[in-house]
Amino acid sequence: MTPGARLQAAIELLASIHAGTAPADRAAHEFFRARRYIGGGDRREVLGLIYAVLRARARLDWWIARAWPAEAPRSEETDRLRLVAALLLIEGWNADRVAGSFDGGQYRPALLSREERALLKALAGQTLDHPEQPDWVRFEYPEWLDAPLRAALGDRFESEMRALMEEAATDIRVNALKADRTAAIRALKAEKVEARPTSLSPWGLRVEGRPPLASLEVFKSGAIEVQDEGSQLVALLTDARPGQRVVDFCAGAGGKTLALAAQMQNKGHIVACDVLEGRILRASTRLRRAGVHNVERRALSTERDPWVKRHAAAFDRVLVDAPCSGSGTWRRNPDQKWRLAPGDLEELLALQESILKSAARLVKQGGRLVYATCALLPAENEGQIRRFLETHDKFHVVPVADVWRTAIGGEGPAEGEFLRLSPARQGTDGFFVAVLEREK
Repeated sequence: MTPGARLQAAIELLASIHAGTAPADRAAHEFFRARRYIGGGDRREVLGLIYAVLRARARLDWWIARAWPAEAPRSEETDRLRLVAALLLIEGWNADRVAGSFDGGQYRPALLSREERALLKALAGQTLDHPEQPDWVRFEYPEWLDAPLRAALGDRFESEMRALMEEAATDIRVNALKADRTAAIRALKAEKVEARPTSLSPWGLRVEGRPPLASLEVFKSGAIEVQDEGSQLVALLTDARPGQRVVDFCAGAGGKTLALAAQMQNKGHIVACDVLEGRILRASTRLRRAGVHNVERRALSTERDPWVKRHAAAFDRVLVDAPCSGSGTWRRNPDQKWRLAPGDLEELLALQESILKSAARLVKQGGRLVYATCALLPAENEGQIRRFLETHDKFHVVPVADVWRTAIGGEGPAEGEFLRLSPARQGTDGFFVAVLEREK
């Protein structure tokens, strides 16, 4: 592809991401699957451009609003203008190079308008950051979340927000049913991929760069799975043991289900539930590749599906990886933060509460309920646990430090009774984990 054609593809992909509801990575997968003529090198160039825009959206919009010479641009122009601004402020292009790439040729962006040329002139020689930008622009988050994020992060606010703006590392989980870390490192090295053990998860490896992991033989064999170290720790702290009955209540695509199966050595019974039937059914490919055969997949109509009542008090472990704001994963999904509105958060809090109450019915006497989110906001985390315990006196908190010593070994980074992970402190996605036990 010509440089101009890559720019046009980036504009179209950005528009596709913002017009839909799927995360950027999934939208990009569908975009390129429909355009198989775009080669690997060009895909990487296009993805680099669109993620540069997504990670700097607030600052780019701030500059566009400041420099645009007319009334506010039309919404359908926004992604094109963001890319123009990114080429100047992030990629280091000069105005002539940008104008030359927007030449209206075949498969290339249309000619710049008079207003766009004025924008080029205004942004030439500027830097992405500016001292007049407010914090919510400087640190790339919705303005309405300013107070909740400051309350959640306290004196770590700036360091955590900076970390959330960075690109996330690529972590993989070694499938203990098929390999150990030493064997996996050796297999990856044979395919020219460098990896080193993660510091917290005994299953984890962190790989260098962005290798095409899905094309590697070590991946195809089921010896490894892509999974953030924090997500691995959630599964480990469930402390699922061989022979137990376990529910992964919000299983999604099955990442934690696979980890639980490995922890249980394929012994016992896991029920992977989700209200999104398509996702839970598609997990079959991953289960087969991983050599997992103790998992039953079950689609639920809602979190209060009759199946829950029929299986009350029947499980040793119930993991609730609850739907949440996803604020802990903004490094991976920078587009998702801008989809969230205040009303959405209120709906999420109500849904989390309902899911937690319903899933608790499945826990047998002496069993455990593990609640986790990839969110930073206390209302989604400690607040939910506090409200749950007010109405469920048969449950009590098991300090995560105690569970860590039993399930993982050694001393973990738990704070008080719960585990809170963050990009700035642990280098993982942001996670919260609480372990509750039902009285015998």
